[in-house]
Amino acid sequence: MNISESKRLFAHAQNFIPGGVNSPVRAFRAVGGDPIFIKRADGAFIFDENDNGYIELINSWGPMILGHNHHLIREAVIDAMDSGTSFGAPTAKEIEIAELIVSMVPSVEKVRMVNSGTEATMSAIRVARGYTGRDKFIKMEGHYHGHGDSFLISAGSGAITMGNPDSPGVTKGTAKDTLLAPYNSLEAIEKLVDANKGEIAALILEPVPGNMGLVTPMPGYLEGLREICTREGIVLIFDEVMTGFRLAPGGAQELFGVTPDMTTLGKIIGGGMPVGAYGGKKEIMEHVSPAGPVYQAGTLSGNPIAMAAGLAMLHHLNDHRELYGELLTIGRKIAEGIMKINLELGYNYTVNHLGSMYSLFFSNDPVVDFESAKKSDTVLFGKYFQAMLKRGIYLAPSQFESLFLSTALRDDLITQILQAHRESMIEIHSA
Repeated sequence: MNISESKRLFAHAQNFIPGGVNSPVRAFRAVGGDPIFIKRADGAFIFDENDNGYIELINSWGPMILGHNHHLIREAVIDAMDSGTSFGAPTAKEIEIAELIVSMVPSVEKVRMVNSGTEATMSAIRVARGYTGRDKFIKMEGHYHGHGDSFLISAGSGAITMGNPDSPGVTKGTAKDTLLAPYNSLEAIEKLVDANKGEIAALILEPVPGNMGLVTPMPGYLEGLREICTREGIVLIFDEVMTGFRLAPGGAQELFGVTPDMTTLGKIIGGGMPVGAYGGKKEIMEHVSPAGPVYQAGTLSGNPIAMAAGLAMLHHLNDHRELYGELLTIGRKIAEGIMKINLELGYNYTVNHLGSMYSLFFSNDPVVDFESAKKSDTVLFGKYFQAMLKRGIYLAPSQFESLFLSTALRDDLITQILQAHRESMIEIHSA
């Protein structure tokens, strides 16, 4: 497989772009080798600058739930472009997509469009603080909510200690209001609440985290968080940038039957275009300017091209809910197939799976939180990534990222994926 053009482009890019990429995980630092530069994509495939084709299991980190370059999205974007690319003024499409989101997502009574998931989460925390008059918030270890300063915080010395900055440029003043807890531990949340009585504005989490690999909530965990937040007057925020409209039409909150106070969205609602949103209870969202005092703005918020793509995607998912059954079947075939092959080869590695998301952890222990995820053998994962890439399967270039499946994965492609997995497992363990 000739990838010489990607190597040339990566070397050239480093002269002008920090690290040669515009998002760190793309640099392949966690898996070795140089990144593949993509020229085009269609259905279940992406193609590099040398026209090598790969069956792709990232789908632009989630939004391509129907596969790449889907005709409905493409046609909606082309049609919208005939009228212009940006107005910086209200459009009818913004109302239409807002109404559709409100009808689909249980927690959302009003919604504000933004341009990314990071914008959505930063704004949601600000609104929660303005609504409650409190400053502190709780986040979970290993959960990624974008690169806002308040979210780039690592754990302190214990569950009730303040966090420390996790990146240069994040001040200790910012860190002091961020409280860290392990995922799937209600006991840790109770301790934080008791130690910071009446000071916590919000609790934000990915209900199903995908940024430490896929980890699923233990029975009763989300329900327990809901109960604590209701009791303490804390705004419960579900970050469904990844899971929204992917695990169910109404996201993880519909799947698990737990309704947060606010929800952040992204990925799929843009059909692949840059977009995000945050919404929630009417009484909370009425604090957002110009209805209320909490300021948030954006020239490109509600961009007509992104709104057109998002409308096409959401209408299709809402009108064809049987697609979620198809996605579940695809996910089961791949995840269960991988587990079966592993056991046949004598390996008991953990596979976490939910709907159209899954992760293979090179660990023999259950992965239920960030600490257990970090026990995975990342060196072995890097070898596995390269072995799969050599066989034409493009995975997320990090052990700590979920994979995202699409309806474009036909049975013959699933067979190729599983065959590549078998060959790759044999290769990396015989080297």
